[in-house]
Amino acid sequence: MTENKKIALIIGAGDATGGAIARRFAREGYVACVTRRSLEKLQPLLAEIRSEGGEAHGFASDARREEQVAELVERIERDIGPIEVMVFNIGANVPCSILEETPRKYFKIWEMACFSGFLTSQAVAKRMVTRARGSILFTGATAGLRGAAGFAAFAGAKHGIRALAQSMARELGPLNIHVAHIVVDGAIDTAFIRDNWPETYALKDQDGILDPEHIADSYWFLHSQPRDAWTFELDLRPWIERW
Repeated sequence: MTENKKIALIIGAGDATGGAIARRFAREGYVACVTRRSLEKLQPLLAEIRSEGGEAHGFASDARREEQVAELVERIERDIGPIEVMVFNIGANVPCSILEETPRKYFKIWEMACFSGFLTSQAVAKRMVTRARGSILFTGATAGLRGAAGFAAFAGAKHGIRALAQSMARELGPLNIHVAHIVVDGAIDTAFIRDNWPETYALKDQDGILDPEHIADSYWFLHSQPRDAWTFELDLRPWIERW
């Protein structure tokens, strides 16, 4: 391990927000360690970061599995460097009527969007407190503030991750660990939105949907804040978004 390396661990580095956050930290000289359940799907992101002169490492890891999370953190800390910032960016925005929701699906959404946030943030926090520094940033959503009809499982999970972040911020802040929660309130420029909600995607020309690169700037801003002026919660939405 090289102590002068700074690691940005992105849990859930997808093709939009997670990938943009990884690229943003890599441009600042951080080593981007990115995870998805499929290592193959990480290859384009890794190639892009490296082509721009950054260092990046990909890991196939299921954040719902305690042993995989422990192995991931141990491997990074041992072989690459100390984790200076961890971003939890797993979504699981799956709609379903409460009248049709199955226990199995409800539990899976909670595992993905809430329980895995506990596992990963706890594992990283244990390392950070020994160094008395670090940032833990959680990607939240509108569902963490209010539960919409047809999204009971997702809302429950996102309310849970927000509560986890609040508790961690109050406990770890005095230990010089910055914990923050980012409410992403609006559609993001992704292939999923383009293919499923073309009318919403058409608002892109009016800056009416969120640009992942601009979201990533806010994550860097939070990590860079001086500790006499830390932000816990930051909400991001397009200028025309109703709220």
